[in-house]
Amino acid sequence: MDLSIVIPMYNEAENVEATLNQVEKALTSFQGEYEIIVVNDGSVDQTLEILKKVASQNARVKVASHSKNFGRGMALRTGFRESTGEIVVSIDADLSYDPRYILNLVDTLRGEPEIDFVLASPYMPGGGVENVPFLRLWISRLGNKMLRFAMPNRIYTSTGIFRAYRKKVLDSLELESEGKEIHLEILSKAIALGFRPKEVPVVLANRKRGRSKFKLRKTAISHLAFSVFEKPMIVFGFIGLLTLGIGFLIGIYVAYLRFAGELTPGRPLITFALLLILGGIQILSFGFIAIQIVSLRREILRIQKENLELRKELIRNPGSHEKN
Repeated sequence: MDLSIVIPMYNEAENVEATLNQVEKALTSFQGEYEIIVVNDGSVDQTLEILKKVASQNARVKVASHSKNFGRGMALRTGFRESTGEIVVSIDADLSYDPRYILNLVDTLRGEPEIDFVLASPYMPGGGVENVPFLRLWISRLGNKMLRFAMPNRIYTSTGIFRAYRKKVLDSLELESEGKEIHLEILSKAIALGFRPKEVPVVLANRKRGRSKFKLRKTAISHLAFSVFEKPMIVFGFIGLLTLGIGFLIGIYVAYLRFAGELTPGRPLITFALLLILGGIQILSFGFIAIQIVSLRREILRIQKENLELRKELIRNPGSHEKN
């Protein structure tokens, strides 16, 4: 199989047929075999029934289903596990990304062997957005700018589902996320393992049918948490330097009072300045320790990848290890 398209769906009865028709239409010029894997993530509307009907009429469409709603991350993990294509594309079910871009991502991977996965990016130069609600767009842009600073490769759009991967990338990752944070988990772990990403410009549009699954509070918290997780000095450094700076300023003021002869020996300002200075140093120390933990985590990921490749080699050639 040359290409697998993975589409997670939750209560998308209004979009099922339109989405699959658009994907099929976008792939009419594709040279090779492809499959469309749709994961029904515990929908309570008619999504599963419509999917089964479409799959019975189209051999390229395969349906996997969860008994309840686990989240986008779990749905994608199921789809990745079921996929057999050399290239795996994940795309949303609401047509917020036009499926015509699928071949752009695939052609980029095929034409550039040094690239391991491609990200569709509405926020990079050449990309764009259409009719996306202001608050959702503002939160998304702000979150991605924060993540761009935190991520080692300066990615413009870190949170989008629309991507194309070489199968070896997904096979090398042990994914754990159940929600939308899976996009950040994949990006972080793949880059840590040395896989090379590339962004291509696309246009992001608001969904045409159905209700948006966007959750403002949860999205904002996940973006902030991941930024701290990837680059802990964003928080520890800022708070530590701010605390240290305030402590030094108060210390300078205390010194001025001392030389002016206006300082009362028991004044709590002296103790407060010392506490701020020591606290700032302590917070910065936590930041440096956190950096070492992040480096250790990345090294563990690399070791896990090597062990996984070794296990696969032993499975393919069970007698080679004994001979050696």
